[in-house]
Amino acid sequence: MTKKQLLTDAIEHIDITSASYKSVVPMVESMSKMAFSARDLARAADIYDRMIKDTDCSVILCLAGSLISAGLKKVIVDLLRNNMVDAIVSTGANIVDQDFFEALGFKHYIADEKLKSGLHDGELRDLMIDRIYDTLIDEEELRICDDITFKIFDEMEPRAYSSREFIKAMGEYLEKNGGPKCDDSIVYECFKRDIPIFCPAFSDCSAGFGFVAHIAARQAKGEPTSACDSAKDFYELTQLKIKNPTTGLLMIGGGVPKNFAQDIVVSAEILGVDAPMHKYAIQITVADTRDGALSGSTLKEASSWGKVDTVWEQMVYSEATLALPVLAGYAFHKGNWKKREPKRFASLLDQPVEAVA
Repeated sequence: MTKKQLLTDAIEHIDITSASYKSVVPMVESMSKMAFSARDLARAADIYDRMIKDTDCSVILCLAGSLISAGLKKVIVDLLRNNMVDAIVSTGANIVDQDFFEALGFKHYIADEKLKSGLHDGELRDLMIDRIYDTLIDEEELRICDDITFKIFDEMEPRAYSSREFIKAMGEYLEKNGGPKCDDSIVYECFKRDIPIFCPAFSDCSAGFGFVAHIAARQAKGEPTSACDSAKDFYELTQLKIKNPTTGLLMIGGGVPKNFAQDIVVSAEILGVDAPMHKYAIQITVADTRDGALSGSTLKEASSWGKVDTVWEQMVYSEATLALPVLAGYAFHKGNWKKREPKRFASLLDQPVEAVA
């Protein structure tokens, strides 16, 4: 098959705000009377709704895994639009390679069933097509995304930045150059609403290639370079915990975003602030304790570290494309977000350091 034939059917992002989705509320309430993962998911949905009803609570959304390419972008954008998320901690891939990539006008595509076997990956490579499980990306378009991140970083004043500041600059780029195609972008929506996005491992994505190109170009001319300061990321997110002690975590996947967000309680203590543990916590994951990795460690285990309270916590062992639309759709159609006001944490962090220390 030709490249054009392979990149035909685009991934469509599910819309939890549609009227047809209202039935999710009675469905989830019915699931609360079931067992196993159904009851776990129903309890998690109730906990998320409690976060939303608690107007003192700041909701931190953590994203790991291939989520935006899988069709979950609009779910997250709708949570942002309706004041259901106050900060994001994510892998770089979700924010740059997938969301920003689509905001530039590119798409992810459904892979033909035979491609999932992996037997045709050599042919895909020859066509400059990248595969994420059952999803395809045009590598030539991804290189354009790399080049644009280089352009954005290269035009910034040379200094150390948090990933949040770089991602804000990406939002500014979309404001100037995006047009209607970026209306459903996480990066752009957060930029408009002063919602901070942190990517603790920011170089592990297209942004990393942009950094490499920026450093090489500047060093060749003997000019100073910009750098991503992960410690500043940690400091900034800790400031949000200090300024807004009541917090809730909605974690999709695990990895670095999970640990980074949980650790801000301990970080606040290091700064001499007796910050309470995260009051609410949900994790949707397919990892479990058998693999010995952080992604599968339970929220109860996090309590032993002083990070997560155990009253309103729930593990949901499910793949994200199944569980997140149900959980998010339930909270959206319950409507308690209508009483929340935007926290605009990014504006707080843009103040001089002494103002937030």
